[in-house]
Amino acid sequence: MTIEWWMDHGVIPFDAAEAFMKDRVHAIQKGQALECVWLLQHPPLYTAGTSAKEKDLLDHGTSFPIYHIGRGGQYTYHGPGQRICYVMLDLKKRGKDVRKHVQFLEQWGIETLAMCGIDAFQSEAGVGLWVNLSNSGDNIAKIAAIGVRVSRWVTSYGIAFNVNPNLDHYKGIVPCGINQHGITSLHAMDKLVAMDTFDRYLKMCFEKVTSS
Repeated sequence: MTIEWWMDHGVIPFDAAEAFMKDRVHAIQKGQALECVWLLQHPPLYTAGTSAKEKDLLDHGTSFPIYHIGRGGQYTYHGPGQRICYVMLDLKKRGKDVRKHVQFLEQWGIETLAMCGIDAFQSEAGVGLWVNLSNSGDNIAKIAAIGVRVSRWVTSYGIAFNVNPNLDHYKGIVPCGINQHGITSLHAMDKLVAMDTFDRYLKMCFEKVTSS
């Protein structure tokens, strides 16, 4: 199946990205457009998913705008230095299995981070990808967040990787409702991967996981 890839290296306003996703999802549903993966960055902002709890919002819009959106999950942060992957796929062609789609995103992320020398994993601590910050394994932090929406079997939103964002910007929320673990990034773990290189790894690993 042919998938269109878009790789933007500027900062894309959230409203514009959301409008594009909505239009592209409708076109895919009608068979009028190819499936699409869009790699981009946003200006600093918070998004609230369908499970977001008001108590987890510590900064009530004083620093960054807040967007209430239709993806699953709770509050998360987006900003420069984070590689956001919006994934618009037709699950009618892929088994109509939402959980399998989430597992695909997880495996794609694990494979991509492995290319960067990072051993990421799923955890009972929450949805997303995690890493050990100590050899003992009792200090973990999230390095990628996952949140998806499925409309008439076409997906949107996806996975966001912390390559080199300002981690202090997470202080305005309880990320994904989890306050007992931290947030980290590739650069914070001394993996100084350039965004262009990370994009190349993303595309390679997407094709690898899709074909496996």
